[in-house]
Amino acid sequence: MSDFIPVRLDKTANACLEIEWDDGAVHQIRFLHLRRACPCATCLEKAMAKPKQPTGMLPVLSAAQAQPLDIISMRPAGNYAYHIQFSDGHSSGIFTLDMLRQIGEESLKRQAT
Repeated sequence: MSDFIPVRLDKTANACLEIEWDDGAVHQIRFLHLRRACPCATCLEKAMAKPKQPTGMLPVLSAAQAQPLDIISMRPAGNYAYHIQFSDGHSSGIFTLDMLRQIGEESLKRQAT
């Protein structure tokens, strides 16, 4: 179990998830950053895959990929994590509280520089 517990979750107008923690810390994490950090097996496999060789065909975006990324739902997974469903249809990642806290701290550092 995490040392920190979220006390408030909000979506901001600038496509961020804002998390207020029980110690008073507040983090804003961009939806895209969260989506790219997805810890599910499929996403980890894609991240480690070798780049594909060009086939001569132009890549295609699905209708969901062409839309701005959003969080559709966020529900607890026990007392230690959240399932996040994204607007691109992806929902298999389980984001632990520790992981969300770490991503939030990294986002604060990027904002400060």
